[in-house]
Amino acid sequence: MQSTKVSTPAKMRAADIAYVAIENMIVTLQLKPGAPIVESELIDITGLGRTPLREALMRMSSNGLIVQLPRRGLIVKDIEAAEHVTLIETRRVIEKLIASSAARRATPQLRESILACGAQMVVAAHNGKLDEFMAADMALDHVVHEACRNPSAVAAVIPLIIKCRRFWYAYQHEGDMHEAARCHMLLAQGIADGNEEAAAKGADNLMDYLESYTRKVING
Repeated sequence: MQSTKVSTPAKMRAADIAYVAIENMIVTLQLKPGAPIVESELIDITGLGRTPLREALMRMSSNGLIVQLPRRGLIVKDIEAAEHVTLIETRRVIEKLIASSAARRATPQLRESILACGAQMVVAAHNGKLDEFMAADMALDHVVHEACRNPSAVAAVIPLIIKCRRFWYAYQHEGDMHEAARCHMLLAQGIADGNEEAAAKGADNLMDYLESYTRKVING
């Protein structure tokens, strides 16, 4: 595994920096499902100390990214496609709430940013640039979450989004970036227009796509 130090804003706590770094390694499969968590290796990779690292690992355990197994210690949780279907069922409910709330509450500046992120996803999909696509996806989530002004809903959905991203990296060969970008753009347009019904429908359509994609993986 490549050793790289983490570059992050100075105002972030060390434990938060560690969390972001390790989460990224898990989501992008640098730390593969079933891989052991070796503290000494993660300290070398992140350049952070044992205390913030352990705090980050405890948070990941509560979010279901890592698990403790007898005689094996901490390992990266396996990806279970069947379980992913129920995750999307739960995410659907929260995403519709977030989308309609964002459509109602977003400022003009946030509406512009939401549309811009959606457009960036479309361009990245057209160019076949997965990293750019995922970066625009994360940016869209961030600005929509800011716009909805519902921290409880955001806190509930973030662990689900993280698992969905890891699923995408694991099974990207079964995915369709163009369709995913189209669904995200419909969601972005509904929010930008201030149309709560269209925004909620956009979120529903996106979850429909993610569910069909997941079932394709299961049946494939």
